[in-house]
Amino acid sequence: MPQDSSSSDTPLAAAENQYFSLNQPPKELKTHLTLARAFIDRHAADGRRVALVTSGGTTVPLENQTVRYIDNFSAGTRGATSAEYFLDAGYAVIFLHRQFSLLPYSRHYSHNTRSFLDFMGLDDSGRVVVNDEHQEQMAKVLRQYNQAKKDNTILILSFVTITEYLWQLREVAKLMRPLGSDALFYLAAAVSDFFVPQDRMVEHKIQSGEAFSSKHDGEKGTRPPAARTEGKSLVIDLEPVPKFLKQLVDGWAPDAMIVSFKLETDPSMLVKKAKYAVDKYAHNLVIGNLLSTRKWEVVFVAADEEEKWIRVPRYRRTKSASGIESLVGKAGGTEPETTKESSHEFHGEPAIEIESLIIPEVANMHSSLISRGGPKIQHHSKPPE
Repeated sequence: MPQDSSSSDTPLAAAENQYFSLNQPPKELKTHLTLARAFIDRHAADGRRVALVTSGGTTVPLENQTVRYIDNFSAGTRGATSAEYFLDAGYAVIFLHRQFSLLPYSRHYSHNTRSFLDFMGLDDSGRVVVNDEHQEQMAKVLRQYNQAKKDNTILILSFVTITEYLWQLREVAKLMRPLGSDALFYLAAAVSDFFVPQDRMVEHKIQSGEAFSSKHDGEKGTRPPAARTEGKSLVIDLEPVPKFLKQLVDGWAPDAMIVSFKLETDPSMLVKKAKYAVDKYAHNLVIGNLLSTRKWEVVFVAADEEEKWIRVPRYRRTKSASGIESLVGKAGGTEPETTKESSHEFHGEPAIEIESLIIPEVANMHSSLISRGGPKIQHHSKPPE
Protein backbone atom coordinates (compact mmCIF):
# COMPACT_ATOMS: atom_id res chain seq x y z
CA MET A 1 0.00 0.00 0.00
CA PRO A 2 1.42 3.45 -0.88
CA GLN A 3 2.70 5.42 2.06
CA ASP A 4 2.34 9.14 2.54
CA SER A 5 5.70 10.84 2.31
CA SER A 6 4.70 14.24 3.67
CA SER A 7 5.53 15.56 7.13
CA SER A 8 6.36 12.08 8.42
CA ASP A 9 8.05 13.51 11.50
CA THR A 10 5.01 15.39 12.83
CA PRO A 11 2.95 14.04 15.76
CA LEU A 12 -0.13 13.94 13.53
CA ALA A 13 1.69 11.92 10.87
CA ALA A 14 3.03 9.59 13.56
CA ALA A 15 -0.51 9.00 14.85
CA GLU A 16 -1.64 8.35 11.28
CA ASN A 17 1.14 5.85 10.64
CA GLN A 18 0.43 4.04 13.90
CA TYR A 19 -3.31 3.82 13.21
CA PHE A 20 -2.92 2.40 9.72
CA SER A 21 -0.17 0.01 10.75
CA LEU A 22 -2.32 -1.46 13.55
CA ASN A 23 -5.65 -1.54 11.67
CA GLN A 24 -5.74 -3.58 8.48
CA PRO A 25 -7.14 -2.19 5.20
CA PRO A 26 -10.52 -3.45 3.94
CA LYS A 27 -10.35 -6.38 1.55
CA GLU A 28 -12.10 -4.32 -1.15
CA LEU A 29 -9.54 -1.51 -1.02
CA LYS A 30 -7.44 -2.61 -3.99
CA THR A 31 -10.51 -2.99 -6.22
CA HIS A 32 -11.94 0.34 -5.11
CA LEU A 33 -8.66 2.14 -5.79
CA THR A 34 -8.42 0.65 -9.26
CA LEU A 35 -11.89 1.98 -10.03
CA ALA A 36 -11.14 5.37 -8.46
CA ARG A 37 -7.85 5.78 -10.34
CA ALA A 38 -9.51 5.12 -13.71
CA PHE A 39 -12.41 7.45 -12.83
CA ILE A 40 -10.10 10.29 -11.76
CA ASP A 41 -7.85 9.89 -14.82
CA ARG A 42 -10.83 10.00 -17.17
CA HIS A 43 -12.29 13.19 -15.78
CA ALA A 44 -8.92 14.88 -15.29
CA ALA A 45 -8.28 14.34 -19.00
CA ASP A 46 -11.64 16.02 -19.75
CA GLY A 47 -10.81 18.96 -17.45
CA ARG A 48 -13.74 18.21 -15.18
CA ARG A 49 -13.68 18.94 -11.47
CA VAL A 50 -13.95 15.91 -9.18
CA ALA A 51 -15.78 15.95 -5.84
CA LEU A 52 -15.35 13.24 -3.23
CA VAL A 53 -18.61 13.19 -1.27
CA THR A 54 -18.64 11.12 1.92
CA SER A 55 -21.99 10.06 3.30
CA GLY A 56 -23.64 8.06 6.08
CA GLY A 57 -22.37 6.91 9.45
CA THR A 58 -19.46 4.69 10.42
CA THR A 59 -19.80 1.69 12.71
CA VAL A 60 -17.49 0.71 15.55
CA PRO A 61 -17.33 -3.11 15.81
CA LEU A 62 -16.92 -4.55 19.31
CA GLU A 63 -15.87 -8.05 18.15
CA ASN A 64 -13.77 -9.42 15.29
CA GLN A 65 -16.66 -11.65 14.25
CA THR A 66 -19.00 -8.73 14.54
CA VAL A 67 -22.35 -9.24 16.22
CA ARG A 68 -22.41 -6.04 18.27
CA TYR A 69 -21.30 -2.63 17.15
CA ILE A 70 -21.85 1.05 17.89
CA ASP A 71 -23.62 3.12 15.24
CA ASN A 72 -25.14 6.59 14.80
CA PHE A 73 -28.36 7.96 13.37
CA SER A 74 -27.09 9.05 9.95
CA ALA A 75 -29.02 7.72 6.97
CA GLY A 76 -26.86 9.61 4.45
CA THR A 77 -29.51 12.13 3.42
CA ARG A 78 -27.16 15.12 3.23
CA GLY A 79 -24.49 13.29 1.27
CA ALA A 80 -26.81 11.56 -1.21
CA THR A 81 -28.77 14.74 -1.89
CA SER A 82 -25.64 16.86 -2.22
CA ALA A 83 -24.11 14.40 -4.69
CA GLU A 84 -27.04 14.97 -7.06
CA TYR A 85 -26.55 18.73 -6.96
CA PHE A 86 -22.78 18.40 -7.52
CA LEU A 87 -23.58 16.37 -10.64
CA ASP A 88 -26.01 19.10 -11.72
CA ALA A 89 -23.17 21.62 -11.24
CA GLY A 90 -20.93 19.72 -13.65
CA TYR A 91 -18.74 17.79 -11.22
CA ALA A 92 -17.75 14.16 -11.44
CA VAL A 93 -18.57 12.61 -8.07
CA ILE A 94 -16.89 9.84 -6.11
CA PHE A 95 -19.61 8.87 -3.64
CA LEU A 96 -18.03 7.17 -0.63
CA HIS A 97 -20.99 6.02 1.42
CA ARG A 98 -22.01 3.71 4.23
CA GLN A 99 -23.19 0.47 2.71
CA PHE A 100 -27.01 0.40 2.44
CA SER A 101 -27.36 4.08 3.32
CA LEU A 102 -29.12 6.41 0.88
CA LEU A 103 -27.88 6.65 -2.71
CA PRO A 104 -28.25 9.54 -5.17
CA TYR A 105 -31.49 9.32 -7.17
CA SER A 106 -32.84 6.13 -5.57
CA ARG A 107 -33.06 8.09 -2.30
CA HIS A 108 -36.29 9.66 -3.58
CA TYR A 109 -38.02 6.31 -3.14
CA SER A 110 -35.97 4.34 -0.62
CA HIS A 111 -36.12 6.82 2.27
CA ASN A 112 -39.86 6.76 2.61
CA THR A 113 -42.48 5.48 5.02
CA ARG A 114 -44.18 3.87 2.04
CA SER A 115 -42.91 0.77 0.30
CA PHE A 116 -41.30 1.34 -3.10
CA LEU A 117 -43.81 -1.14 -4.48
CA ASP A 118 -46.62 1.31 -3.67
CA PHE A 119 -45.43 3.49 -6.55
CA MET A 120 -46.12 0.74 -9.09
CA GLY A 121 -48.91 -1.43 -10.38
CA LEU A 122 -49.72 -3.98 -13.08
CA ASP A 123 -51.36 -3.16 -16.40
CA ASP A 124 -53.90 -5.37 -18.17
CA SER A 125 -51.13 -7.50 -19.69
CA GLY A 126 -49.46 -8.06 -16.33
CA ARG A 127 -46.49 -5.73 -16.96
CA VAL A 128 -45.15 -3.56 -14.15
CA VAL A 129 -45.93 0.15 -14.64
CA VAL A 130 -45.47 3.31 -12.57
CA ASN A 131 -48.72 4.72 -11.21
CA ASP A 132 -49.96 7.81 -13.05
CA GLU A 133 -49.52 10.13 -10.06
CA HIS A 134 -45.80 9.31 -9.87
CA GLN A 135 -44.98 9.22 -13.59
CA GLU A 136 -43.69 12.78 -13.97
CA GLN A 137 -41.43 12.82 -10.91
CA MET A 138 -40.08 9.32 -11.45
CA ALA A 139 -39.37 10.03 -15.13
CA LYS A 140 -37.40 13.13 -14.12
CA VAL A 141 -35.30 11.23 -11.58
CA LEU A 142 -34.74 8.36 -14.02
CA ARG A 143 -33.54 10.74 -16.75
CA GLN A 144 -31.02 12.31 -14.35
CA TYR A 145 -29.82 8.90 -13.19
CA ASN A 146 -29.45 7.59 -16.73
CA GLN A 147 -27.52 10.71 -17.77
CA ALA A 148 -25.07 10.31 -14.90
CA LYS A 149 -24.55 6.66 -15.87
CA LYS A 150 -24.15 7.52 -19.57
CA ASP A 151 -21.58 10.22 -18.81
CA ASN A 152 -19.91 8.00 -16.21
CA THR A 153 -19.82 10.95 -13.81
CA ILE A 154 -20.52 9.06 -10.60
CA LEU A 155 -18.50 6.33 -8.93
CA ILE A 156 -20.08 4.64 -5.90
CA LEU A 157 -17.81 3.14 -3.23
CA SER A 158 -18.90 1.82 0.15
CA PHE A 159 -17.65 1.35 3.70
CA VAL A 160 -19.11 0.02 6.94
CA THR A 161 -16.62 0.52 9.76
CA ILE A 162 -14.63 3.56 10.84
CA THR A 163 -11.40 1.85 9.73
CA GLU A 164 -12.77 1.03 6.28
CA TYR A 165 -13.83 4.65 5.90
CA LEU A 166 -10.47 6.11 6.94
CA TRP A 167 -8.44 3.76 4.74
CA GLN A 168 -10.50 4.66 1.68
CA LEU A 169 -10.58 8.38 2.44
CA ARG A 170 -6.80 8.50 2.73
CA GLU A 171 -5.99 6.44 -0.34
CA VAL A 172 -8.58 8.05 -2.63
CA ALA A 173 -7.45 11.48 -1.42
CA LYS A 174 -3.89 10.67 -2.46
CA LEU A 175 -5.14 9.57 -5.87
CA MET A 176 -6.89 12.95 -6.18
CA ARG A 177 -3.80 14.95 -5.22
CA PRO A 178 -2.64 15.38 -8.86
CA LEU A 179 -5.93 17.15 -9.63
CA GLY A 180 -4.65 20.09 -7.61
CA SER A 181 -7.31 22.71 -7.00
CA ASP A 182 -9.78 20.91 -9.29
CA ALA A 183 -10.36 18.43 -6.45
CA LEU A 184 -13.04 19.04 -3.82
CA PHE A 185 -13.75 17.10 -0.64
CA TYR A 186 -17.26 17.34 0.79
CA LEU A 187 -17.06 15.44 4.06
CA ALA A 188 -20.69 14.87 5.01
CA ALA A 189 -20.21 11.43 6.61
CA ALA A 190 -20.96 11.12 10.33
CA VAL A 191 -17.61 9.74 11.46
CA SER A 192 -17.15 8.02 14.82
CA ASP A 193 -14.98 9.89 17.33
CA PHE A 194 -14.05 6.68 19.16
CA PHE A 195 -13.13 3.14 18.15
CA VAL A 196 -11.89 -0.24 19.37
CA PRO A 197 -8.26 -0.89 18.32
CA GLN A 198 -7.62 -4.20 16.60
CA ASP A 199 -5.38 -5.43 19.40
CA ARG A 200 -8.14 -4.86 21.99
CA MET A 201 -10.97 -6.53 20.12
CA VAL A 202 -12.31 -9.93 21.21
CA GLU A 203 -12.66 -12.65 18.59
CA HIS A 204 -16.15 -13.97 19.37
CA LYS A 205 -19.51 -12.60 20.44
CA ILE A 206 -19.44 -11.03 23.90
CA GLN A 207 -21.64 -13.17 26.13
CA SER A 208 -24.41 -11.43 28.04
CA GLY A 209 -24.83 -14.15 30.64
CA GLU A 210 -22.35 -14.22 33.49
CA ALA A 211 -22.16 -18.03 33.41
CA PHE A 212 -20.91 -18.00 29.81
CA SER A 213 -18.67 -14.94 30.00
CA SER A 214 -15.00 -15.50 29.29
CA LYS A 215 -12.32 -14.35 31.67
CA HIS A 216 -10.47 -11.94 29.41
CA ASP A 217 -7.20 -11.92 31.30
CA GLY A 218 -5.07 -11.93 28.16
CA GLU A 219 -1.36 -12.46 28.09
CA LYS A 220 0.84 -10.93 30.71
CA GLY A 221 1.41 -7.25 30.09
CA THR A 222 -1.46 -6.83 27.57
CA ARG A 223 -4.45 -4.57 28.06
CA PRO A 224 -7.91 -6.05 28.67
CA PRO A 225 -10.40 -6.18 25.76
CA ALA A 226 -12.08 -2.87 25.09
CA ALA A 227 -15.54 -4.45 25.29
CA ARG A 228 -16.09 -7.07 28.00
CA THR A 229 -18.48 -8.23 30.67
CA GLU A 230 -17.71 -7.52 34.30
CA GLY A 231 -20.24 -9.24 36.52
CA LYS A 232 -23.61 -8.41 35.00
CA SER A 233 -22.39 -5.24 33.30
CA LEU A 234 -21.06 -4.68 29.81
CA VAL A 235 -18.00 -2.43 29.97
CA ILE A 236 -16.93 -0.61 26.80
CA ASP A 237 -13.62 1.24 26.89
CA LEU A 238 -13.23 3.12 23.60
CA GLU A 239 -10.21 5.04 22.38
CA PRO A 240 -10.26 8.32 20.40
CA VAL A 241 -9.87 8.15 16.64
CA PRO A 242 -6.82 10.20 15.60
CA LYS A 243 -7.88 13.50 14.06
CA PHE A 244 -6.90 12.92 10.45
CA LEU A 245 -8.89 15.81 8.96
CA LYS A 246 -5.86 18.09 9.18
CA GLN A 247 -3.89 15.59 7.09
CA LEU A 248 -6.11 16.35 4.09
CA VAL A 249 -4.62 19.84 4.13
CA ASP A 250 -1.07 18.95 5.11
CA GLY A 251 -0.41 15.82 3.15
CA TRP A 252 -3.07 13.86 1.35
CA ALA A 253 -4.49 16.52 -1.00
CA PRO A 254 -3.01 19.91 -0.03
CA ASP A 255 -4.30 21.88 -3.04
CA ALA A 256 -7.90 20.66 -2.93
CA MET A 257 -10.86 22.58 -1.56
CA ILE A 258 -11.99 20.91 1.66
CA VAL A 259 -15.49 21.27 3.07
CA SER A 260 -16.32 19.60 6.39
CA PHE A 261 -19.38 19.63 8.63
CA LYS A 262 -20.01 20.37 12.27
CA LEU A 263 -23.23 19.02 13.78
CA GLU A 264 -24.36 20.25 17.19
CA THR A 265 -27.51 20.07 19.31
CA ASP A 266 -26.93 23.23 21.40
CA PRO A 267 -27.68 26.42 19.41
CA SER A 268 -25.30 28.46 21.58
CA MET A 269 -22.36 26.19 20.64
CA LEU A 270 -22.81 25.83 16.88
CA VAL A 271 -20.95 28.85 15.50
CA LYS A 272 -18.23 28.63 18.16
CA LYS A 273 -17.54 24.99 17.38
CA ALA A 274 -17.56 25.62 13.62
CA LYS A 275 -15.02 28.44 14.01
CA TYR A 276 -12.89 26.25 16.22
CA ALA A 277 -12.94 23.52 13.55
CA VAL A 278 -11.84 26.00 10.86
CA ASP A 279 -8.89 27.10 12.98
CA LYS A 280 -7.94 23.57 14.01
CA TYR A 281 -8.16 21.79 10.67
CA ALA A 282 -7.46 24.70 8.26
CA HIS A 283 -10.24 23.59 5.94
CA ASN A 284 -11.58 26.05 3.39
CA LEU A 285 -15.12 25.82 4.72
CA VAL A 286 -16.92 24.34 7.71
CA ILE A 287 -20.68 24.03 7.37
CA GLY A 288 -22.39 24.14 10.74
CA ASN A 289 -25.83 22.67 11.30
CA LEU A 290 -28.11 21.96 14.23
CA LEU A 291 -29.63 18.51 14.53
CA SER A 292 -33.12 19.98 14.89
CA THR A 293 -32.91 22.49 12.00
CA ARG A 294 -30.37 20.90 9.64
CA LYS A 295 -32.86 20.50 6.78
CA TRP A 296 -33.78 24.19 6.84
CA GLU A 297 -30.66 26.19 7.74
CA VAL A 298 -26.87 25.91 7.82
CA VAL A 299 -24.05 28.35 8.53
CA PHE A 300 -20.92 28.74 6.38
CA VAL A 301 -17.80 29.46 8.42
CA ALA A 302 -14.51 30.18 6.64
CA ALA A 303 -11.24 31.72 7.80
CA ASP A 304 -11.12 35.54 7.72
CA GLU A 305 -14.74 35.75 6.54
CA GLU A 306 -17.96 36.57 8.32
CA GLU A 307 -20.33 33.70 8.96
CA LYS A 308 -22.98 33.26 6.31
CA TRP A 309 -26.37 31.70 6.99
CA ILE A 310 -28.26 29.81 4.32
CA ARG A 311 -31.95 29.26 5.06
CA VAL A 312 -34.84 27.83 3.13
CA PRO A 313 -37.77 30.29 3.00
CA ARG A 314 -40.43 29.38 5.51
CA TYR A 315 -43.06 28.25 3.03
CA ARG A 316 -40.64 26.25 0.87
CA ARG A 317 -39.25 23.90 3.52
CA THR A 318 -39.23 20.14 3.30
CA LYS A 319 -41.00 18.26 6.05
CA SER A 320 -38.97 16.83 8.91
CA ALA A 321 -40.35 14.55 11.61
CA SER A 322 -37.46 15.42 13.95
CA GLY A 323 -37.21 19.12 13.08
CA ILE A 324 -38.06 21.97 15.47
CA GLU A 325 -38.95 25.05 13.47
CA SER A 326 -39.07 27.28 16.52
CA LEU A 327 -35.26 26.92 16.72
CA VAL A 328 -34.62 28.26 13.21
CA GLY A 329 -32.52 31.39 13.59
CA LYS A 330 -31.63 30.84 17.24
CA ALA A 331 -28.08 29.63 16.60
CA GLY A 332 -27.46 32.71 14.47
CA GLY A 333 -28.53 35.11 17.18
CA THR A 334 -31.72 36.15 15.40
CA GLU A 335 -35.22 35.97 16.78
CA PRO A 336 -36.47 32.36 16.64
CA GLU A 337 -39.64 31.70 14.67
CA THR A 338 -42.63 31.48 16.97
CA THR A 339 -45.63 31.52 14.64
CA LYS A 340 -47.90 28.51 14.93
CA GLU A 341 -48.87 28.81 11.28
CA SER A 342 -47.99 25.73 9.24
CA SER A 343 -44.70 26.08 7.38
CA HIS A 344 -45.73 23.49 4.82
CA GLU A 345 -48.44 25.46 3.02
CA PHE A 346 -46.36 25.97 -0.09
CA HIS A 347 -48.79 28.33 -1.89
CA GLY A 348 -48.37 26.43 -5.14
CA GLU A 349 -44.57 26.28 -5.02
CA PRO A 350 -42.64 23.04 -4.39
CA ALA A 351 -40.48 22.49 -1.34
CA ILE A 352 -36.77 23.32 -1.61
CA GLU A 353 -34.05 20.94 -0.49
CA ILE A 354 -31.45 23.01 1.32
CA GLU A 355 -28.66 21.19 -0.57
CA SER A 356 -29.92 22.94 -3.72
CA LEU A 357 -28.83 26.20 -2.03
CA ILE A 358 -25.66 24.84 -0.41
CA ILE A 359 -23.97 23.28 -3.46
CA PRO A 360 -24.07 26.32 -5.80
CA GLU A 361 -22.48 28.39 -3.01
CA VAL A 362 -19.79 25.75 -2.51
CA ALA A 363 -19.17 25.56 -6.26
CA ASN A 364 -18.77 29.35 -6.44
CA MET A 365 -16.28 29.26 -3.58
CA HIS A 366 -14.42 26.50 -5.39
CA SER A 367 -14.24 28.61 -8.57
CA SER A 368 -12.81 31.49 -6.56
CA LEU A 369 -10.23 29.19 -4.98
CA ILE A 370 -9.16 27.91 -8.39
CA SER A 371 -8.89 31.42 -9.81
CA ARG A 372 -6.70 32.52 -6.90
CA GLY A 373 -4.58 29.39 -6.92
CA GLY A 374 -2.71 29.86 -10.19
CA PRO A 375 -1.88 26.96 -12.51
CA LYS A 376 -3.15 23.52 -11.60
CA ILE A 377 -0.84 20.68 -10.67
CA GLN A 378 -0.30 18.56 -13.76
CA HIS A 379 -2.24 15.32 -13.76
CA HIS A 380 -0.50 11.98 -13.85
CA SER A 381 -1.99 8.51 -13.60
CA LYS A 382 0.57 7.04 -11.23
CA PRO A 383 -0.45 7.43 -7.56
CA PRO A 384 2.00 9.12 -5.19
CA GLU A 385 4.50 6.75 -3.61
